[in-house]
Amino acid sequence: MAAPANLPNRRRWLPLSPAALQVVAANRAATQEPGSGPFDNAAQVYPYSDGALYHLYTAPGQVTDIALQPGEALGAVAAGDTVRWVFGDTTSGAGETKRAHVLVKPFAAGLTTNLVITTDRHVYHLSLTSTVRTAMAAVSWTYPQDQLIALKKASDAATMAAPVAQGLQIDQLHFNYEVSGDRPDWRPLRAFDDGRQTFIEFPPELSTGVAPPLFVVGAKGAAELVNYRVRGRFYVVDRLFDAAELRFGLKHQDVVRITRVAHTGQRRA
Repeated sequence: MAAPANLPNRRRWLPLSPAALQVVAANRAATQEPGSGPFDNAAQVYPYSDGALYHLYTAPGQVTDIALQPGEALGAVAAGDTVRWVFGDTTSGAGETKRAHVLVKPFAAGLTTNLVITTDRHVYHLSLTSTVRTAMAAVSWTYPQDQLIALKKASDAATMAAPVAQGLQIDQLHFNYEVSGDRPDWRPLRAFDDGRQTFIEFPPELSTGVAPPLFVVGAKGAAELVNYRVRGRFYVVDRLFDAAELRFGLKHQDVVRITRVAHTGQRRA
């Protein structure tokens, strides 16, 4: 039987557009639920990832602590609903262990909103849900990417501190090489050999900047790529040569030439 004409129409939900469905699917896929990381006592510990959405459960009358990375400075805290939620911030510790905390408390159960926290290192996206009595005491993060960067820095430092080669005798090194040509920032400081290998020393910035390819120049002037290893700020070439060139650039190519000059019999460190 049809509804009487004088009764109000029920609210109709329009289907989501394809774009809106994609947004919903992306948010669902990016959401990290409690339990997706380990707990440290009552604190949920999430692995931090750019663009991830972290789900927090809160409850009226209880405060949930969002603990940021030690040493990072809090920038801004923005929430979708600031009327039915209370947000505050504080710090703990001092010096290098100083840590920012964002505190969250809802006024009632059954609320949802989102929260964005920006710092000098990261951006945190959080989805907040309030329940009747179940609240997460605290949440924090581990930072795998930062740990990888720290490991790489330590590895680079160890490489820079390691000797360029084992068993080199200073009194057996020959320094009769001349560096000429253009003067880019990566221009070598000097070259020398031990009678078997040739070593090209660059400025310290080589380990974090440009590493130009090395070409050996033959007797007829033809340049050929040569195999070499990079050890810190040194190129180690497993052969001797009379002339070589370092070339870098496309429209304007910097060319630095390394030439072995007539040996005078003099060696120096």
